[in-house]
Amino acid sequence: MAVQQLENYARPQQWTGLDLVDTDVHINLPGLKNLFPYLEARWRDYITESGMGGLPSNLYPSNAPNLFLDGTRPEQGPAGSSLELLQGQLLDPWQLQYAILNCTYAIDSIHNDDLAAALARALNRWQLHEFLEQDPRLRGSAVLPLQNPGFAAKEVEWAAEHEQFVQVTVPSRSREPLGRRGFWPIYRAAQEAGLVIGVQAGGLSGNPTTPIGWATYFVEDYVNVPLAFQTQLMSFVTEGVFVEFPELKVVTIEGGFAWLPPMMWRFDKDWKGLRREVPWVERPPSEVIRDHVRMTIAPLDRPDTPQYLLDVIDQLLSDDMLMFSTDYPHAHFANSADALPAGISGDLQTKIMSGNAHATYRLR
Repeated sequence: MAVQQLENYARPQQWTGLDLVDTDVHINLPGLKNLFPYLEARWRDYITESGMGGLPSNLYPSNAPNLFLDGTRPEQGPAGSSLELLQGQLLDPWQLQYAILNCTYAIDSIHNDDLAAALARALNRWQLHEFLEQDPRLRGSAVLPLQNPGFAAKEVEWAAEHEQFVQVTVPSRSREPLGRRGFWPIYRAAQEAGLVIGVQAGGLSGNPTTPIGWATYFVEDYVNVPLAFQTQLMSFVTEGVFVEFPELKVVTIEGGFAWLPPMMWRFDKDWKGLRREVPWVERPPSEVIRDHVRMTIAPLDRPDTPQYLLDVIDQLLSDDMLMFSTDYPHAHFANSADALPAGISGDLQTKIMSGNAHATYRLR
């Protein structure tokens, strides 16, 4: 098929010749039956006989207007399900050195541990064969059946056998805080394999999406997305995940970053008075977060006054945390000129564009 080029959606001229790594590119399964070649007969029968439908991401209303960039939906299947479009609309015009793929599929919504494990296993093999092995610029994120950390750890071990996988993903709205010790087999396997833990926006925890109950409107739910990420980072630090696994890296995906400086300030302040409760946290939490946490930049909270965003970036007190992302095929920005904060220094721009991703994902 002829690939429609996206207007104003390509590498900015001033980036010519520079390495560029996109750390959040979404791919979507065309349909549940696409997993059948990777499923045992019992699960194919189960899906067919039960009339089970698909498990699309729940982060956005699936039919919301302006959710995806115009022209990113193939003739059949959802946006993000075509390798040809991905190559022609993103990899080639952006001249990407690497793209980190994230497959948004609601495995976490399943209450059957065995079925969740089977679907995660099939989904990861599908993305390996249909995407990662087809283009050397692609790197993948294995989806985990978080319902059962033992099953999830085995999937981490499988992903480690394939160099195309550099990350494993878990939802930001998990059923309990991700720092809990029950999840530690996943982190042990990831550290041993050198894989990153990606905490991705979304999830179906069954819990309210705010601290005080269920929101009435989508705008409330959407604005509250960063609350889950804040809770998860506090859990990772206070439970001692980074003490037990000192080489582990966590990437927050599609959660923003403007909220982080004030959160770290408050976290440090209260830790000073309550540190006896968590004696294993021997350093200020902000230092731990700067060492272990990285963040994708799209969607970018862009105030009308550019200097305000530059001030937030300065308040991170680290040039190592932010990583470039387009969030393709989502329409969080439609013009390449908006891809990075305006006014950042050349050295920091280079680190955001590629250096931090290379260091985090050990790309080669």
